[in-house]
Amino acid sequence: MEVWKKALEYEDYMIRQRRFFHRIPEPAWEEVKTTVAIQRELEKMGLHPVRFDGISGVCAEIRGTGEAKQDRTLLLRADIDGVEMQEETGLPFASENPGYMHATGRDCHIAMLLGAARILSDMKKDWGGRVRILFQAAEESAQGAPEYIKRGILEGVNAVYAAHMYGRLPAPQIDISYGYRMAGADKFDIEIQGVSSHGSLPHLGKDAIAAAAQVIQAIQNYVARENNPLEPLVVSIGTIKGGHQRNTLADLVKMEGTVRIHDPAARKRTEENLRRVITAAAGILGCTANMHYQYMLPPLTNDQKLASIALKAAEKLFGEACITHLPAVMASEDFAFYSENIPGIYINIGCAAPGKENGNHNYSSHFQVEEKVLKNGAALCAQFVMDYLSKEETEDGKISEVLS
Repeated sequence: MEVWKKALEYEDYMIRQRRFFHRIPEPAWEEVKTTVAIQRELEKMGLHPVRFDGISGVCAEIRGTGEAKQDRTLLLRADIDGVEMQEETGLPFASENPGYMHATGRDCHIAMLLGAARILSDMKKDWGGRVRILFQAAEESAQGAPEYIKRGILEGVNAVYAAHMYGRLPAPQIDISYGYRMAGADKFDIEIQGVSSHGSLPHLGKDAIAAAAQVIQAIQNYVARENNPLEPLVVSIGTIKGGHQRNTLADLVKMEGTVRIHDPAARKRTEENLRRVITAAAGILGCTANMHYQYMLPPLTNDQKLASIALKAAEKLFGEACITHLPAVMASEDFAFYSENIPGIYINIGCAAPGKENGNHNYSSHFQVEEKVLKNGAALCAQFVMDYLSKEETEDGKISEVLS
């Protein structure tokens, strides 16, 4: 198959690129060297990179010269920022930026998309339509994608694709699934106001710390007893601060937390119910509670038709044995901002060495990848592009049976 031959041809190129970018992880919105290096590679391909006002990251377009069934545009996205973490892999090409590393495989995402761009450029006579490739900054900030949407990255785009390294999945397994894949993530701040008094006179005060304990218990009771157990919901309190000294009742407690949920329709309902139980719980001890609630990342949902195309592309390249279907997770990804606007597909590429998947967590200072999967990721991306753009309309097929 021509796509696979091209992927093999560019395997060494992708490994070199991955190792180069692995050395230079940069914080969200500060990916200056990374952006310049990507731009240089795109220019070498004869493409015309476009930068964005006020932010890092770069994009380019490739136009197929073959027959197009319909004039459609597909967006391919790779995130490029590093993670704030000191690398401990011992690799000869380990991070040269103290305190930062590519601990989730974004160096690989860059390399795979560059490889796919080369394959698609070489084979442009074999497909029609347009491919827009985006090297996106600041995924780690959870607000990277919205900045590109504001700047028009989705204008004229019909669908969006991304692939992500998955450290707990052995190479060369690939997860292609549809429906809810990752949770939406919101955050909240709670302030509980009480009345201070001496510890020997508790009846003269309103104990904000005791009220905070009631609030925390009420939140967990809501999750366990009021939320539908078939609708995943996780509410976590991450920080709690209050009190001035050991022998007085606290008059103020501040808490910070997160909400993770799969069903977009349940987000508003969850916010309203949390306000209700928090207010009631604090009131038991005569305190007041206020909550500031902020919607952050939407849930990530894979389009069924796109999943069917990706599944068939993977079978064509690798056979059924390499395909798996992971359960949805409660982690979040800002790719969801794209896929809530247009149909999207988000694929997980298994990258763990055989037998080492249990200890190879994303966001680990020891995170490593099997570099042989880079060609797989690039080939799947290119094949998906050609298969998607060659169809007059995407087909459901029997995906509900295949992916159950």
